[in-house]
Amino acid sequence: MKKLLVLGLIAICFLTPAFAQEQVQAPGEGTKEFVVYTDKNNRGNHYIPSGWMGDTGDIKMNDQSAENPHSGATCIHFVYSAGKAQGQGWAGAYWQNPANNWGNKKGGFDLTGMTKLTFWARGAKGGEVIQKFTVGGIKGTYPDSALVEMGPVELTDTWKQYTINLAGKDLTYINGGFGWVTTADLNPAGAAFYVDDIMFVADPAIQPETKKQESMPFYVYADRSSPNNHFIPSGWMGDYGDIRYDGASKEDPYLGDSCIKIAYSGKATQGARWAGMLWQNPANNWGTVDQGYDLSRATKLTFWARGAKGGERIEEFKVGGIMGEFFDSDSAIIGPVVLNKEWTQYSIDLKGKDISYIIGGFCWSANADNNPEGASFYLDEIKFE
Repeated sequence: MKKLLVLGLIAICFLTPAFAQEQVQAPGEGTKEFVVYTDKNNRGNHYIPSGWMGDTGDIKMNDQSAENPHSGATCIHFVYSAGKAQGQGWAGAYWQNPANNWGNKKGGFDLTGMTKLTFWARGAKGGEVIQKFTVGGIKGTYPDSALVEMGPVELTDTWKQYTINLAGKDLTYINGGFGWVTTADLNPAGAAFYVDDIMFVADPAIQPETKKQESMPFYVYADRSSPNNHFIPSGWMGDYGDIRYDGASKEDPYLGDSCIKIAYSGKATQGARWAGMLWQNPANNWGTVDQGYDLSRATKLTFWARGAKGGERIEEFKVGGIMGEFFDSDSAIIGPVVLNKEWTQYSIDLKGKDISYIIGGFCWSANADNNPEGASFYLDEIKFE
């Protein structure tokens, strides 16, 4: 009998750590603040900035920078080169628990009761644009219970506090405690910036945000680094290897100092004999993330386009149409369009369309049959009106 009891105790000792790993940690009742980062090696820190995304080779991080921290001895310094090391045109970082946890293991925290995340940030020069700051959103076997974003944010060269409203959100499991994403379009020369004093706060005065109708005009693309830009040109389709994209072309833009240049080779690299691009929110969202915009106030989408030679045929320009769990509420198309060599404005009529939820803000597609030698063309001033 004693032998069986000893064996049972040994089994419990081995099983207990495995069971404990399955428990979701909570800050504790009455906790008013839950720290992501305040200083390097601070024992109160939670989460690790390990989840690098997109063009990971474009990111450098110093998590113990002593260059004018907001408070304490250190802050975190990021340098984004915009060199497109992995060919994505965007990059970002997630603070995770444990490190590199993309939802393959339990490790998040139950942050019920927290109503906001606050952080301090500054640019090295000022004018750096971060496409979004985020809480949650990690998928996988153990997905985050919420995704909340704010942005775009144009940083100043002095410290400024920012707030992500979390009131009313399901925070029972948050593995992605904090994150940022930016793009080469927004920062063609790269961006260096600092963050400090990142923490969740239980503030009873914070009220839940309501879904808002976006005001017009609502830009897809205004200029290479404009904070007014929305949607990311991440959804490459068909013969994606045939596409070259430059969101900061200075070749005779229609307005401002830049435009978009697209070169489609028509070589059928993937064998599809067609290619296209979709501007999505967030990047690579094929209906898996609930982040659509309410564009109900728009009656049309307008854009300017020109061909490098003239005569390039684009089969369609499109708004909406993304399917999936979170699908676009409608779609609208014009085409085929034969481009002129001079800038010409085009319009997609949205009257009578339900555009109360749009993930796919803009799209083009072309094929090799109608462009046997490929097609180079330019886009500018893409906006909902």
